[in-house]
Amino acid sequence: MKDKKAFEDLFKEYYPYLCSFAKKYVADIDDCKDIVHNVFLNLWQKQADLHSDTSLKSYLFKSVHNRCLNYIRDRKKIVHHDLSMESLPLADYIESTDYLEQSELEIKIKVSIDDLPDSCRQVFILSRFEEKKYKEIAEQLGISVKTVEGQMSRALKILREKLGAYLLDLLILLTITIGS
Repeated sequence: MKDKKAFEDLFKEYYPYLCSFAKKYVADIDDCKDIVHNVFLNLWQKQADLHSDTSLKSYLFKSVHNRCLNYIRDRKKIVHHDLSMESLPLADYIESTDYLEQSELEIKIKVSIDDLPDSCRQVFILSRFEEKKYKEIAEQLGISVKTVEGQMSRALKILREKLGAYLLDLLILLTITIGS
């Protein structure tokens, strides 16, 4: 990819998708654009280090994902450092930290879902986010309903194991979100 034209084409093709992907993690679109821009800059600088069998699409999305997590982590450190309970009313302080904790929890959930085995993740997303019935999922994927049930069971077990420590936070978050 030492060809500038190929790199420009790659940038033009993936930049809008990567910005949309970053927006799932980072609220400010300018910050999203900065993150994606930095990922491309890093790709250009380190292209010699990439293996020829590396999927550029996977590399780009994983890099944006990691940089978004770093951004949120760093923002949380800044907020905790800059905010003092004496300078803010308690309600304002709690609200600002709740947003960051909510964002962090959402990212942990997203990462846990992304880490599921492909078949489990696909079935989980179709069931929970697209609200499809097991029979519809089975027909769409060309598998049996029993296989869908097994994959969902496996996905839920993995998520319980990974997110067990955060389940109380998740319940509180859902209660607050539903109550709003």
